[in-house]
Amino acid sequence: MDFFKQLSWQDILIYGLGFFAQSLFGARTITQWIQSERAGRVVSPTIFWIFSLAGSFLFLIYGVLRHDIVILFGQSISFYIYIRNLQLKGFWIKIPKVLRIVIFPLPALLFIWVGVFYPGLFQQTFDQADFTDRFIILGSIGQLLLNFRYLYQWYHSEKVNESILPLGFWVISAFASVMVVVYGIYRHDPVLLVAQGLGLIAYLRNIYWSLVKLPRSSIQE
Repeated sequence: MDFFKQLSWQDILIYGLGFFAQSLFGARTITQWIQSERAGRVVSPTIFWIFSLAGSFLFLIYGVLRHDIVILFGQSISFYIYIRNLQLKGFWIKIPKVLRIVIFPLPALLFIWVGVFYPGLFQQTFDQADFTDRFIILGSIGQLLLNFRYLYQWYHSEKVNESILPLGFWVISAFASVMVVVYGIYRHDPVLLVAQGLGLIAYLRNIYWSLVKLPRSSIQE
């Protein structure tokens, strides 16, 4: 309770942005789960990637405001993997060209904007981050794994030329989620705690469903 009493209005707005971004990530997981239950197999719905793209950009802003290099680095990678999946789903081409031109460079433009108007922010971020701290290392590994899972997913999707969410994706998600929860406790970051705590339940459910409830031939490897 003392933590929340110490929050300023600026902190509340920043955390509000973070929670909203994470709510989009949560919505993608819930939507994917529901559609998978209906389809009787693990599916990769288009709306999953739409929510992912929107949430990623907002979480990039949150990472800048929180001076969190772990979030900044990870989301910069994921953003374009989400776009690639929308391309594989055939949805990206349906977005008006002008809007696609605006969306594609958003992460780069955000970094340029910070560099121009807040030139010392990234140096301050690096100065504040103690990369010898075991919790920082754990959180960094966890966040990198949360983004590595999309490299893994991207690789398997490219192999079949179709957007899929393979079993390994959920296994990586579960391990990474536990790491980020521990990191969130250390950082006193309620956004990471709530998001990854709830996400872990969905990840474990997908693992269980893939291994136990689905026929072996239906598991996407």
